[in-house]
This record gives sequence, C-alpha cells and structure tokens, in this order.
Amino acid sequence: MPEELLWIFAAFLIVMNVIGFAVFGYDKRCAVRHRWRVPENTLFLIALLGGSLGSYAGMKVFRHKTRHLKFRIGIPVILLAQWAGVFWTIQKFMK
Repeated sequence: MPEELLWIFAAFLIVMNVIGFAVFGYDKRCAVRHRWRVPENTLFLIALLGGSLGSYAGMKVFRHKTRHLKFRIGIPVILLAQWAGVFWTIQKFMK
C-alpha cells in the first residue's frame, strides 16, 4: 500500500473519530435539553464508518447511551473488529 494512501486513511480515521465523539456529545446535550435527537442508526453508522473509538470515548465521557445494551456491546464490538482489520491490513501490506 503506498505511503500516501496510508496517510489519507489515517486522516480519514481521525476525522471520523472526532465526528463520533462530537456527535455523542451533541446527542447527550439534546437529550438533556429535550430537543431533537440524533437517530441511533446514525450513531452506529458513524462508528461503522471508522469512528468507533471516538464514539466509544463519547459514550464514556458524556455518559451517554451507556444503559442501552446494544450500545454497550455494539460499539466495542465494532471497535475491536475495526482494530483487527487495521492490524490485518498493516500486516498484509507491510511485508
């Protein structure tokens, strides 16, 4: 894998994780203020698109969605799967 693609991929993951963290914070703020909420499917989609670490951090920092079993299990499972995929990709292309 060319080095340039690795930098683009790393930048994409950083952006997605910042978005994941911010959206969990925004949704928590909306919940407290009884305003329109971010759909749960959107929260999972952000995690699936590479923002799982930021989403997980947002869950913990903002104490948001921590009672929902599908989030308590789902977000960490997505995170572990993504880490496994990244490590597998690095191993495969760094030989």
